[in-house]
Amino acid sequence: MSDTPTKTPTGDRIIVGVDGSDSSKEALREGARLAQALDAPLEAISCWHDPTLYAATNRTIPELKPEAFHADSQRMLENTLEEVFGQDRPVQLSTRLLHGRPAELLVEESKNARMLVLGRRGVGGVLGMVLGSVSSALVAHAHCPVLIVRH
Repeated sequence: MSDTPTKTPTGDRIIVGVDGSDSSKEALREGARLAQALDAPLEAISCWHDPTLYAATNRTIPELKPEAFHADSQRMLENTLEEVFGQDRPVQLSTRLLHGRPAELLVEESKNARMLVLGRRGVGGVLGMVLGSVSSALVAHAHCPVLIVRH
């Protein structure tokens, strides 16, 4: 896993945004089905933020350093893959952990993707929101088709 975009991403890849939520797990399952049916590479991408962004969102001052947020995000991604696939991971599966705001990073990644698959709602958001803020942004701004998966 790396914090840099793929140097030569393929335009036929199926990208799944993963945040550890039940919705993103279902999106990962659906993305894997699509990738298999289309014989396309599957890429699970997770994004992490600095503690300062966390503090602004949650109105608390975290004691964790950016390195801890990065490590937690890596664990979350690995745990999500383990829960969804176990030992039977798709052959063409790759993963990346990117630093920054998920909507912005995934819009950029969508320039070189066949499809972007997301859960309807992630770990953040406002109670009662029908579609999460990242999903809403990607539906409006992605450069490829976007599939929103209901959990």
